[in-house]
Amino acid sequence: MASVLLPLAPGFEELEAVALTDVMRRGGINVRLAYIEDELHGDLVTGANGITIKADTSINNVIVDDFDMMVLPGGWGGTYALAENARVQELLREFKAKKMVGAMCAAPYALKKAGVLSDRYTAYPGAVEEIDAPGYVSDEKVVEDGNVITSQGPGTAVCFGLAIVRRLVGEETMQQIKEGMLLSYC
Repeated sequence: MASVLLPLAPGFEELEAVALTDVMRRGGINVRLAYIEDELHGDLVTGANGITIKADTSINNVIVDDFDMMVLPGGWGGTYALAENARVQELLREFKAKKMVGAMCAAPYALKKAGVLSDRYTAYPGAVEEIDAPGYVSDEKVVEDGNVITSQGPGTAVCFGLAIVRRLVGEETMQQIKEGMLLSYC
């Protein structure tokens, strides 16, 4: 069974995190939500819109070999925290070298900070200036470049999840999920 690590930091974009988790789990992917160590909040992480999610494990307990991919949801608060967290940055480099990484919305900023942003990527249009990297693709919901997958924002989260399912599980499973969710726009 494929397995994906999805780290959450305070200020993450809830719609992206939940949609990604839902779509990937529909595809049979084991999705583990990891929190950044925080004495005040522990495993409860509050997103940009005040929704709190309980994570499964600490980012400090993550072993790269237990996963096939690491995927970052956006939201500037969460993105900045992921970009500044030494363990997250180390994991991104390890995943890029051995496996796959993904990010959406503002989170490609954290990929750039780790030195793992691909030559072609997409992101939330308002984040592109701060990401400040060549190769931005503005007209695709999801961009796949080698072992890096990126997506634009909340409205493309389901499409991003489907692209991950396609890569990790296969086209047939992705099509079944797409049809079952009545999706015609991905």
